[in-house]
Formats: sequence, C-alpha cells, structure tokens
Amino acid sequence: MSDYQPLLLAHAGRPTPLSLEEYQAEDGYTAWKKVATEMTPEAVIEEVKASGLRGRGGAGFPTGMKWSFVPKGPGDKYLCVNADESEPGTFKDREIMETNPHLLIEGIAISAYAISSRVAFIYIRGEYAVAADRLDAAIAEAKAAGLIGNKIFGTEYSLEIHVFRGAGAYICGEETALLESLEGRRPMPRSRPPFPAVEGLYRRPTVVNNVETIANVPFILRHGAAWYTTIGVPPKNTGPKIFCLSGRVNRPGNYELPLGAVTFRELIDTYGGGVPGGRAVKGVLPAGASAPVVPADKLDTKLDYDSVAAAGSMLGSASLIVLDETTCMVRAAARMEEFFRHESCGKCTPCREGTGWLHKVLVRLEEGRGTAADIDLLLSLSGEINGKVLCALGDFATSPVTATIRHFREEYVRHIELGRCPFPSWN
Repeated sequence: MSDYQPLLLAHAGRPTPLSLEEYQAEDGYTAWKKVATEMTPEAVIEEVKASGLRGRGGAGFPTGMKWSFVPKGPGDKYLCVNADESEPGTFKDREIMETNPHLLIEGIAISAYAISSRVAFIYIRGEYAVAADRLDAAIAEAKAAGLIGNKIFGTEYSLEIHVFRGAGAYICGEETALLESLEGRRPMPRSRPPFPAVEGLYRRPTVVNNVETIANVPFILRHGAAWYTTIGVPPKNTGPKIFCLSGRVNRPGNYELPLGAVTFRELIDTYGGGVPGGRAVKGVLPAGASAPVVPADKLDTKLDYDSVAAAGSMLGSASLIVLDETTCMVRAAARMEEFFRHESCGKCTPCREGTGWLHKVLVRLEEGRGTAADIDLLLSLSGEINGKVLCALGDFATSPVTATIRHFREEYVRHIELGRCPFPSWN
C-alpha cells in the first residue's frame, strides 16, 4: 500500500492546524457549498448510503442508514459529534482535530444539513485542550467567512456549532451517556428504545457520530460515492481507516490505510516496524480494552469489520495494542479489568458489582493465590454481566476475561500450579 495517499491524515505530524485559507486551497468547503446550494438533504443521505461508509467509532453501523432514521418534518434536530475518545490506545480523532479542524467542521456542516439540524455539538474530552482550542478557533474562522452561521451561501439554511468539553469519563463514549452529560446530568446510559434518532438530546431527534466518521463525509460529497467505494473492500468495508497502533511495537502511531487492505501482521511488521527485540507477537487487542484479544495464529486476518468479527473479535475503533511473548495474559486481563471497574458509571448492578469481583479474582490468580475453581468463577461472573446491562460498555468489560481464558487458559493454570506469576519480569 505504499502508493496510497492519506486523506484524513494528509497533514499528519504538522505542529500547527491548517488555516481556513490553507484548507480552501485544497478544495476545502467546496463540497459543503455544493450540498447547501444544489442538493436536498435526502440526496445527501442517499449519497452517503451509496458510499458504504460505516461508523468509525466502534459499532461500524452504516452512517447513511443511521441518518435516515431521523424523522422528517418540523422541529429541532441535533447532530452530536463524539470526540470523547476514551478507549485505551485510541488517538486518531485527536490528530484529525489538531491538524485539520476545518475538515471536521465541513463534515459537520454537511451531516447536519442532511438531517435538517441547525445546531451541532462537538463533545470533546476535557484532556484534549489543544484540540478544543483549535476547533474553537476554526469555527470562528468559518463563521467569519460565512461558511456557518445564518443564511449560509445566501440560502435559508443556518447552522451553529458548539464545542462542549467533557470531564474525562469513559462512559461518555456511549452515545446516550454523552447526551445525558450534554444536558448537564451525570453521564449514565439511557434505556432504549426510544433510540436517539427518535428521542435524543433534549428529547429531540439526534444523530451521534464519531469524529473520524464525520471527517470522511466531505470526501464522499466532493468526489462522489462511486469514487469512495474504490477505496477499501466494497460493498461493506469501503473508504479509508485510521489504525492506532501501540503496545509492543517499534513504531507506534496512527496509520491511515484503505479499510481491509492489510492484515494484523502487515500492520505490525511493515508499518509498526515489528516487535522490539524481534520477539514474537502473543496477541493483539484490536479495539483497545473493549474487544477480545486476537491470538497470534490469526494475525493474517484482514483488518476490516467483517474479517475481524469472523476471527472472534471486533475492529471497533481500530486501536490496536500489541502484546508480545513476554506478556502475562492474566496480569494484562487484571489491568484491563481494573480500568473497567474504575470507569463503570455504576447504574447497572451487574457492571457496578461484577467488574469489581472480576478484578479481585484476577488479581488473586495473578499473584498465585487462586484455585482452579476461580477460572470457572470468572466465566460465571462474566455471564452475569454480559447481556444484562444497559450499554455495550458493560459487555466489553467481560472481554479481557473470557477471551484470555479461551485462548490462554494454560497461563491461568500455570499461575495456580506454580503459586506465582510465571512472568515475574513483565511490566
């Protein structure tokens, strides 16, 4: 893929953001002008549907279809951009916002127009202070140039965009908890139905999309859906995808490639420079702590939504964390479970209580104080959480346990047999 030229990260590594003038010199906002002056909202939705764009925040749901769920007719509607990016190992949205904020703003304008929204919010994690400041500055530039605001391009359409800074809660990555936070309440998931497209922010129809998802939209409307489908693997895995690579690799970072163009192995070896010291890969977490670990015997799996699902995991936000042969998988599971225990919002009893017990048993096993019954206890506890909570984050909390037992059960047994961790030097 050496001939692929990045679109979303065309300016990766740049210390300062593109100004409005620089962005327009690269045909920025031409798609927005075309949409606002020549297209109907319905036509925009159909174009995005035809592109095959799937949500880049984790679920991989078709974006155009999600937009089409918003009821037609009068009344307020909202677009909320999820820029919380709280998943461990995920840092792609941050780079988009810091280097090319106008790309996101143009995507927001087109997306808001498509669902007939006149107010959009960017919900950004509070730690992303630089990105938030740059977005505020870019919004001011766009408004001064008449690209957003009242009667844009002389039409009757108006749009306001607001940056809302969160307080660093992992649960705000869940769309209904994000909406609760925007409304000034403690962020906790809502019961569904109704879904946000029908009753979301302020009980009005709302679409919540991830930053990377929205950043794809200007390219689709600028070049057309047919062009977009030439990138990636049509019909279900089209367009570019940013892969966040970290963990035990020589060159961690963001790598933008066509969706499904490379395998786990190619991304790690060709782009990530392999594992330090030439050590072997033991497994890869494809979506931070949220997805089941992919063992080394499946490293030739293509990195697209359907292939990774067939391998027993999920691509999610594509935040790949590499674990090498020196990694203690029991300790890794304990560390991830500690994260989920700490970040549980506490609304659902199975998640609130269960994550604490999972962590406690994992620590006991890792320290060599466990018994064979503890392995079955971990699986039983996971079964009492999975599918019994309001949001997917509770389900995600069981992945570190169930996947490591499924693929690395012998390591759990070794901890019990030795009465200690067989990887004492791992850190």
